[in-house]
Amino acid sequence: MKTLYSFLLSLLVVCAASTTTPAQQISKADLLMLTPEWKGERFADGRPKVPDELLDRLKKATLEEAWAVLKNKNYRYQYTENWMTINPDSVLVGRAVTATFMPGRPDVQRVYDEKGHTKDGRIKSQNAWPIDLLVKRDVYVVDHHGFHNDGPTIGDNLGNSIYAKTGNGIVYDGAIRDIAGLKEIGSFTSFFRTYHPSHHLNNPDGDLNTTLTGINQPTRIGDAMVLPGDVVLGRDGGVIFIPPHLVEQVVKTSEIVRLRDMFGHLRLREQKYTPGQIDNRWTDDIEKDFSKWLNDHINELPVPKEQVAEFLKGRTW
Repeated sequence: MKTLYSFLLSLLVVCAASTTTPAQQISKADLLMLTPEWKGERFADGRPKVPDELLDRLKKATLEEAWAVLKNKNYRYQYTENWMTINPDSVLVGRAVTATFMPGRPDVQRVYDEKGHTKDGRIKSQNAWPIDLLVKRDVYVVDHHGFHNDGPTIGDNLGNSIYAKTGNGIVYDGAIRDIAGLKEIGSFTSFFRTYHPSHHLNNPDGDLNTTLTGINQPTRIGDAMVLPGDVVLGRDGGVIFIPPHLVEQVVKTSEIVRLRDMFGHLRLREQKYTPGQIDNRWTDDIEKDFSKWLNDHINELPVPKEQVAEFLKGRTW
């Protein structure tokens, strides 16, 4: 009897969960299937949850450092460029929550509206449904296929909601509106294609511009494929999407490159080595000098002391 009761209770939980999930949202089973190389923590819906500590360290990484790691792993299509920006001197880092819009189609819009409004009890327009899923350190990543006139789904109202939930900005492949109001949000570091003062139209029986077809599904942003849980690194006008299982490698590679650059620049200013010596593969003597410099300055470096110690432990000189 106890076993039957447990089964029925589990069934009720599953049914309850299914009635509150937008029809466009990926299933947990499918998300687990698509991200098998991630072995760490996940959100309840299956989205990979890269640790905050790695996100903090990633903020100092450059696009070049991240790109080199991904290219060496044969991830050739993770970078996008030619963005307009809000807070262009800041760095955007966070876990992707994705949304995909397609050109408006009334019959599909009605199906999703029916499920959302009647079955799920959602009273908001569809473009707000993905925002309901956002949590701290997320980045809302939207494929709006570059839609411009009458295209913006994000203005200062949704922008304030996104920032309150995430403490982050957006990557939006389309037009936004209310840009003056969005700029007033202190740290809303964001990347978008265009600005237009119009707004999105989503009435299937009247004006309909685009239809939300995917939430946390794989999506396309420029030349990149983005999965929910990918880590966004946006800076200097470009954005790169890092698969979660490669974030730690990107961070550690970036930190080592940063330390080697600091050491190399210092020795060049001191004229201890020539540019040719620093630009080429380092000799054993330079590597020994580098290790000694790391050890002597371990408490002063812009990399966690524990990471420098871990790196030194693996050195043979």
